[in-house]
Amino acid sequence: MPRGTKIVSAESCGISAWTKTAKVSVVLLDGSPKRYFLKFGTAQCATGQGARALAEGEFHSASAIDALVPGFVPKAAGWGEYHNGGSQVYFFLGDFHDMNLSAAPEPDHFTSQIAELHGRGVSPNGMFGFPVPTVCGRMERTVIWEKSWAKSFTYQLKDVVKYDNETNGPWPEYDAACNQLISVVIPRLLGALQSDGREITPTLIHGDLWEQNVGIDMETGEIVVFDLGCTYAHNEMEFGTWRCSWAFHFNSPIYMRLYQRHFEPSEPVEEWDDRNRLYSIQPYLNDSAGHPGSFSRQIAYNDMLYLCEKYGPLDSLEKYNPEKDVSITGAYVPFVMNQLE
Repeated sequence: MPRGTKIVSAESCGISAWTKTAKVSVVLLDGSPKRYFLKFGTAQCATGQGARALAEGEFHSASAIDALVPGFVPKAAGWGEYHNGGSQVYFFLGDFHDMNLSAAPEPDHFTSQIAELHGRGVSPNGMFGFPVPTVCGRMERTVIWEKSWAKSFTYQLKDVVKYDNETNGPWPEYDAACNQLISVVIPRLLGALQSDGREITPTLIHGDLWEQNVGIDMETGEIVVFDLGCTYAHNEMEFGTWRCSWAFHFNSPIYMRLYQRHFEPSEPVEEWDDRNRLYSIQPYLNDSAGHPGSFSRQIAYNDMLYLCEKYGPLDSLEKYNPEKDVSITGAYVPFVMNQLE
C-alpha cells in the first residue's frame, strides 16, 4: 500500500478453497477512501504445491493482463510474505471489486476481450512458458520456457497427474492410460500444430477461465476476471474448462462461436474438438487432486481412453465408454467450493 495509508477495517470476504480472502478498507494519505482485496495462504494450506507461486504468480499474471487489456482484471498492488508464529504466509494484494458472480457475461463483449488478450499477449521470447511459476487452483504448474507446445503442455499434465495420484492413490488402469496419452497421443495431437509447415504463436492466457473466476462489477457493469494463473500457451488451451461438467454459461456454443470470429481454430481444424477434450483433462485432474473422490477423475480417464483409441491404440487399455462422456450425455456436475478453515 502507498506510504501513509491508514487501515480502517479488514473483514472476511468471498469464498476460496485454498486461501483466506478479505476486503481491506483504508484511507490514503490524501484522505480518499480505497478498498483492497487481500488473498493469503500458508505453505500448509498449499501443502508445498504452490503457496508462493499462488501469490507471486497472480501478481505477475494480473500485471501482465492489465497492461494489455486495462480494467479486465483487478489492478495488482503487490505480493509478499511474512511469518505468523511458525507459519510462513504468502499474500497477494489488489484492487477490490464488488462483483456479481451469478450473471452470465455478455458473450460478444466478453469474447472480444479474451481475443484482445490473446492477440496482444505475445510471448516475450517466442516460447511457451511464463517468467515465474503460476498455479491452477492450488496446484503449481511447470511453466519453464519451451519451443515445443507438445512438450510444454506435457509438463503441465504431468504435474496434475502427480498431484492427483498423491491425493487419490495409484490406479493401474488409469496410470497406463496416462502413460499412453503422454508418450503417444500428445506428441501426435499437439505435435501436429507445429509440423508439416504449421506454426502456432504462444499467447498469454488467463489459465483458469471458468464461470466462478468471472464477475460483473456492481458499480461499472464491466466484466472482471480474477484468480489468474497465466502462461504463454496455445490459445485453445484457454477453453478446456468450458467443456467440463461444471460449466454452466461457457458450455453454450455462442461463446466459442463468437471467439472464433477473432481466432479461427488452428490447423488441423478437424482436430479442434479432440484438442479441446485433451485440454479439459488438465482441469478435471486439477479438480480431482484438490477434492478426494471427485468424479472428475473418472471423466478424465474416459476422455483419455477416447483419445488413446483414436491417436494411440493399445490393446491392453480399457475401452472408452460413450455413456460416461459428458460431452455426449450433457451431464452437469456442480463445482462445490468450501471456504478454507
